[in-house]
Amino acid sequence: MKRISFFILILSLYTAIAQEETPQTQSRQINIVYGANFTKNESEYPGASIFSRDDERQVQFEHQGADLWCDIAIFYSKENRLRALGNVRLQQGDSIEMNSAKLDWNGNTSLAKAWENVDLSDGKMTLTTDTLYFDREKQISYYNSGGKVVDSVNVLTSKVGTYFTELKKVQFKDKVHIDNPEYIIDSEQLDYYRISKNAYMYGPSTITGEDYKIYCERGFYDTKVEQGYGIKNTRIDYDNKIIKGDSLYFDKATEFASGTNNIKITDTINNSVIKAHHAEVFKAKDSVFATKRAVSISLVQNDSLYMHGDTLMATGKTEDRIVRAFRNAKFYKTDLSGKCDSIHFSEKTGITQLITNPILWNVDNQITGDSIHLITDLETEKLDSLKVLENAFIISLDTISGTGYNQAKGKDLFGKFIENELKIIDLVKNTEVIYYVYNDDEELIGIDKTICSRIRLLMANNDIEDISFFVNPDGDIFPEKDLPVESRKLKGFVWRGDERIRSKDEIFDEDDNNIELVKIRGIENPIDIDAEEEERNKNENDPVNAINSKATKPKKTQVTKVQTP
Repeated sequence: MKRISFFILILSLYTAIAQEETPQTQSRQINIVYGANFTKNESEYPGASIFSRDDERQVQFEHQGADLWCDIAIFYSKENRLRALGNVRLQQGDSIEMNSAKLDWNGNTSLAKAWENVDLSDGKMTLTTDTLYFDREKQISYYNSGGKVVDSVNVLTSKVGTYFTELKKVQFKDKVHIDNPEYIIDSEQLDYYRISKNAYMYGPSTITGEDYKIYCERGFYDTKVEQGYGIKNTRIDYDNKIIKGDSLYFDKATEFASGTNNIKITDTINNSVIKAHHAEVFKAKDSVFATKRAVSISLVQNDSLYMHGDTLMATGKTEDRIVRAFRNAKFYKTDLSGKCDSIHFSEKTGITQLITNPILWNVDNQITGDSIHLITDLETEKLDSLKVLENAFIISLDTISGTGYNQAKGKDLFGKFIENELKIIDLVKNTEVIYYVYNDDEELIGIDKTICSRIRLLMANNDIEDISFFVNPDGDIFPEKDLPVESRKLKGFVWRGDERIRSKDEIFDEDDNNIELVKIRGIENPIDIDAEEEERNKNENDPVNAINSKATKPKKTQVTKVQTP
């Protein structure tokens, strides 16, 4: 596209021809320069003069700066129109030349048509088409039967092409295809401006670069620097990531992409998805920054793990990737959920850290501590173990009575997962337990209240199946009537069942669900910044319009701002 200006020069031939002087300063009459052989044929061409080449040279005509040569010319002088046949050559200046088999020229209406093997060259590029039309009054030229432009680096084809002289814009339609050493563009309609080198795409369009691919149905592309955005059904395939959203921005030079509203980033390598209403992708750092209802979704043992924070960041290459959720962090999977101030996950170590005021729910078990770590087996990629460091506390509601709570606490807690279920829990240092004991008929035997140095809980179906006490246990099983209600809770007991996250939707709070999305302009109407600039320049040059335009001056299309994490 950097050399699209070459094929624009092709169409500039018609522009140069079209910019004739007014009738007051120069006649519209087609002039005979060399008539060679002259004849008439009133039966076939009434009123026409027929000129044909001789042995030395072709017939030649001139019209307002353009020279025309052909083998046979049928010239209607009164009507000021001409049909040229055979080896037709039209030349403007020293470099621009067009060849065709036939050409019709009307000097009065300034309409012209060239057809059959039309080719146009400026010495650097060549346009070929079957039929080419000129409208010198409206300052446009066009083809509608297919055209091809070739220069030293580009090949451009389309079914329809129109050049608007005043706007300095070329509009290509229907099966538009551009080959450039850096990228390929396919589009149903592409509007291109000669001065700014900006391209506007309408309808299904694809830009394929060396390491990226962009699809949109309405978008903008700066061909000089390979930078642009899409605002309708946009998708960017970039660095093993698939990015979709309402509005997507891309910049090759900075290796950066971003999106606004309903963003979905699929990581095909790490088998994960990030959704948000604002997201940024940094290729060099292999990182993603997301905010506004941001959520990361990853597959864990055939179950989806949802992780949310006011801000999400995923950085680093595969096997060395780090995912972080900042402020109001929450996560959910079918049998495990939790929340804290921030979450830190390392692909290299397999450790997920819940940092600052963490709480974890494993099915019906509430687990708290100063710091909670979940460890994944790097080989099997299954959840392997759990660490709760400092002030470890596990609580579950006694489901039979519906009023009491099974509790265990200690300095630290270490858990072991087997086939994704928490099976073994070890509490160490200054451990205490309160546990409701039932017989096989679910009749309450009593309430076990014991202290010791270490406790092991064996779990079955996410409930306590067996308790083992180690090193000088001190306690007993008390009949319910002998243990006062105020003695049935360990020191530091806080039940937070109403905070439990029971579905993937509950990781979002009210603010997340009530985010007002940015309005994307240009979806229904054109996104043509260049046309807006042209109109604004006209208004500013007109004293009356300049005053009126101050209140209605159009804004440039908003592009997502870059925020480096």
